[in-house]
Amino acid sequence: MIAPARMAAYEILSMLSIGRADLPTAIAHSRESLRDERDKALAAEIATGVERHRAALDHLIAHFAKRPLARLDPEVVEILRLSAYQLLHLTRVPASAVVDDAVKLTGKVGKRSASGLVNAVLRALSRNRSSLPLPARPEEADDRERALDYLSITLSHPRWLAARWLDRIGLGRAEAWMEFNNRAAALTLRVNTLQASVDEAQQQLAGNEVVTHRGRYGPNALIVDEGHPLRGPDASGGLFVVQDEASQLVTLLAGEHPGPVVLDACAAPGGKTTAFAAATRGEGLIIASDIRDRRMALLRQTVHATGATNVRLVQANILEPLPFRQRFSTVVVDAPCSGLGTLRRDPDIRWRRREADLAPLAAAQRQMLHHAAAVVADGGRLIYATCSSEPEENEGVADAFTRESSQFRPVDARTVHPELPPDTVDARGHLRTEPDRHGLECFFGAVFERLGTYCGPSGPPQLAVCSLWKGEPEGSHYFTTVALAEVVSGTL
Repeated sequence: MIAPARMAAYEILSMLSIGRADLPTAIAHSRESLRDERDKALAAEIATGVERHRAALDHLIAHFAKRPLARLDPEVVEILRLSAYQLLHLTRVPASAVVDDAVKLTGKVGKRSASGLVNAVLRALSRNRSSLPLPARPEEADDRERALDYLSITLSHPRWLAARWLDRIGLGRAEAWMEFNNRAAALTLRVNTLQASVDEAQQQLAGNEVVTHRGRYGPNALIVDEGHPLRGPDASGGLFVVQDEASQLVTLLAGEHPGPVVLDACAAPGGKTTAFAAATRGEGLIIASDIRDRRMALLRQTVHATGATNVRLVQANILEPLPFRQRFSTVVVDAPCSGLGTLRRDPDIRWRRREADLAPLAAAQRQMLHHAAAVVADGGRLIYATCSSEPEENEGVADAFTRESSQFRPVDARTVHPELPPDTVDARGHLRTEPDRHGLECFFGAVFERLGTYCGPSGPPQLAVCSLWKGEPEGSHYFTTVALAEVVSGTL
């Protein structure tokens, strides 16, 4: 009998290869067929590990098979990948069990004729684990081709991205970024301070056998050391939200007092929205917006779980003019981007993205930023953020907006919030987190302020009209057109 986790891992990788799903979606789909939590965890670990190390695995498979992967059936390639990953990275599993399951799985998927090849490749790989034929780090940093071989094959990143990083940050830093991306990420929580302080939450989690330590940068961040908080009694109670520590810093760019009416324009899954709700202690109004039905449903679930009563949801497309009359005291655009800053947590992105994607993404981000800017009040702030490592999507978009928007001025992020660590702000005043400097994913944030006089947190917001998602009945998409002033006054 083939181990259920290996069968599930094969199905996940097959879904990825034919483009039916991204990694999180494929893993979620596979969990439906597995009963044992250990099998679910192992299947996810194998599939995620294969995506992290895919280029190195493919290089080794081709070497021991003595033929390019293009000459192997896709089903056989996936079996060899997941089995090679187990042999090299999950050594607690006996090699014989891995090889036997691989041969059985080859027959099960209708490729019995390749069983001998699968057996031979995996046994040769197992025998040579101590001296793998992978490109070594070049002794001379200026040996470009060898450096690219090392970065793209041994450290398993697409060659086009390796070339960009090598040219921009040098071999040492590029190597550090890639090694960071190839390590499993710890689970990071943001404490919902509407319910508890960080110390109280830490104690409550400890009582349920979840050991954590404080984050280095996020004031409300807890890093999980032991235990399973997502399976325990605190998982659905709103005590915490799962959110990367770098992502948590973006919320701080709005300042200690974001003002009476805040718009989170690309809000799902709701981490930043609920952080704003906690920061404002339920006062004022936070409008959280996204476009897809599924993301709106996820956003609603997050808001409901955390008890954020001053949040209202609006389904809107920020690629078009927003359905509001002016103005908001703070508008946040955490823009859809390449995701190249989050390859540690989303390793499949490295194989799905192409360099040609960057220009159209940046153009869309500029459009989003201009639509968001149109609803910022005089004296109000506009926050632009991405989880990208690439300058086209970061300072490129911020610089273009500065040139094109005479009504806005850039604001040095060091001045916006006392809890924003100064070493996360670069020389130009942008939030910038990086793996080798902070041990965090690559996040970017820029702050702008609209010129003019603003009435301040105590003054009345100007009238705006929007379609509010009321979330009634459960799971429906029920909208009503209302005056934003009615929401602020408590009418809705």
